[in-house]
Amino acid sequence: MQSDMHYYGTWAMARAAGLRADVATTIATAAQFVDDNAQRDRALFRDGGRVDVAATAHHPFDLENIDDEAQRRIWVPFHFLPGNQGDTFTERLVCRKDSAIAREMLEHHMELHRLPCYPQLLGVASHVYADTFSHYGFSGVSSRRNKVVNDSFEFHELAPQIEEYILEKAREFQARFGDQGGLMANIKSWFIEALSGALGHGAVVTYPDRPYLIWRVTFEGDDAPSTRDNPRTYIEACEALHRFYTQVAERSPELRGDPGLRFEQIRETVQAVILTQAPKLGRIERWQQAASSGALFAAGGQEIPCYDPQLWNQLFEQLGRSEDSTQALCSPVYRFYQAAALHRTYVLRQLLPSHGLVVA
Repeated sequence: MQSDMHYYGTWAMARAAGLRADVATTIATAAQFVDDNAQRDRALFRDGGRVDVAATAHHPFDLENIDDEAQRRIWVPFHFLPGNQGDTFTERLVCRKDSAIAREMLEHHMELHRLPCYPQLLGVASHVYADTFSHYGFSGVSSRRNKVVNDSFEFHELAPQIEEYILEKAREFQARFGDQGGLMANIKSWFIEALSGALGHGAVVTYPDRPYLIWRVTFEGDDAPSTRDNPRTYIEACEALHRFYTQVAERSPELRGDPGLRFEQIRETVQAVILTQAPKLGRIERWQQAASSGALFAAGGQEIPCYDPQLWNQLFEQLGRSEDSTQALCSPVYRFYQAAALHRTYVLRQLLPSHGLVVA
């Protein structure tokens, strides 16, 4: 998923479920920042305190992705939560839509409502949970199970200008990364495994991240193609997120603002947004239009605050110029780091091992 869903869609579902606007903004910012927090850095305070940062993502085509530790400590807990289905270890690492493990993660995190970093933790959980809907069928570690037959892609009912847009993205990618893997220009031969080591959904590029796309692909070793109906899956994801935030509002009434709407009351509007065939900025605009129309929220039309990808990075830089390290404790970005560390440790050391998966 991209920021149209991880931030704008997340904000809309949180508000629609009745959470306060400021809470929805923190949750949505944290959800998107999981993808934007690609740095490993530290803030040093003049009083001797220090804040270390651990990345929660790398650029999709960063060569660090081939590092086994990065895959197991970043992609597995934050982007491809194992679904634990199958007989072999590698089968059980494959991400599954709305898995029992994912729901167990949500339940665990909801119980931590007394923590100062609770809204940020909800955002991290939102990102991981939403990704189970777009990343299902792929693994967060390099695996032949992620590989596809390169000329097997088919698109369904795709507007010509959008198909050309996707092809242009392919050409841009080749121009930038062509010297790192001998990648072919044709979109149907976009052989990203050469760079990613068959990591995640690299073999199918950004197709799982486009809400409107219905497509087919054949995985290596399969006799028949698999059909991916992104619109239906993304609507399921929105409904699941809405349900999650409704539970949060019930358990933590101090986070609640409006009474909220049932998902059935907003399903038609959400579906119209999801079906919008447009580049990311166009999809973001469609979320904004739906929010301002009054169709999503009990309180009427509202504007979704624009996401600033540099905001929390700038807050982190400001921390490093402070004399007093205790000032970090109230910073939203520090609380994000707390939440991310808590989530990573819980998933890798408690949740997955409790299901017999020892990953890191």
